[in-house]
Amino acid sequence: MWNERFAGDGYYYGTEPNDFLVSQAARWQPGQRVLCLAEGEGRNAVWLAQRGLAVTAVDLSDVGLDKTRRLAAARGVSVATVHADLDHFDMGRDAWDGIVAIFAHLPSELRGRVWPRIAPALRPGGCFVAESYAPGQQLRSTGGPRDVDMLPSADTMTAAFGQVLVTEHLWSGERDVREGQGHRGLALVTQYVGRRGG
Repeated sequence: MWNERFAGDGYYYGTEPNDFLVSQAARWQPGQRVLCLAEGEGRNAVWLAQRGLAVTAVDLSDVGLDKTRRLAAARGVSVATVHADLDHFDMGRDAWDGIVAIFAHLPSELRGRVWPRIAPALRPGGCFVAESYAPGQQLRSTGGPRDVDMLPSADTMTAAFGQVLVTEHLWSGERDVREGQGHRGLALVTQYVGRRGG
């Protein structure tokens, strides 16, 4: 599915970073390590690399990762790319200053296996930054999955991370999302930032 969506010269979700990620990026300093999950065609990873971060992008689509490398080269930066299914990807332990999941929608069963690996993979003081479409978005035509099971609520984020990370931002509501042809218009989203203590 994703190889087909990312085929062609254009970037389905554009080449500019996600607005929410931009608002949170000052949490990291140049040289720190950031992991981008389900990164697609690389717009967020490349932008973070332009800020001097050491970025690794993971995605199931080799076509998307090829475009990530091309975008990085065009902007004069380097992004490490890993072709992997998140179900089997080892994030490591105490490995990252930041982990980013922007519109990285997973079925709840898969979330239950992937999300518990996030907090241990962060270094003490590291932050997890996520934005997803929220329940109700499946009824709109402005982007995102049509399966509500893939759309986490604020309560979903709290249940998953509230005991393992210090919640620094949690919000669910409506905002205008305009990212390429894939995300276009008013949408219901859930935003979360959690920091590992220590």
